[in-house]
Amino acid sequence: MNRVPTKLAFLAAGLLASAAFAWAHHAFAAEFDINRPIKLRGTVVKMDWINPHSWIHIDVKGADGKVVTWMIEGGSPNVLLRLGFTKDALPAGSEIVMDGFQAKDGSNRGVGKVLTFADGRKLFLGGSAPGANGESDK
Repeated sequence: MNRVPTKLAFLAAGLLASAAFAWAHHAFAAEFDINRPIKLRGTVVKMDWINPHSWIHIDVKGADGKVVTWMIEGGSPNVLLRLGFTKDALPAGSEIVMDGFQAKDGSNRGVGKVLTFADGRKLFLGGSAPGANGESDK
């Protein structure tokens, strides 16, 4: 009895399953809501340059004066570098406006599309959000 076809079948099934998992992990709609756009004005607390996604932590003052920290997902460090982002581009204390989409669970977490500095400069966040790589989101 030849076991090679059986082993190949299991290997192929495993590869397909892992590819489906990877796609689902990076799919925008799996975690974020296109119907919950956010526009946050706040101060950068810190930025985490980690794979597979970068994270920007922003203190945002609400209408009641209470400060809430938001976590905004961006693209990987490699993608950000290709879009002109550097580790020095977003120092703590920077005042920014963040456009993106809120997480489906309603938490203070979202995915960023583009951030705008006080002087009007913009940086795309290169993540899974529509328009995050500078392309049209229409």
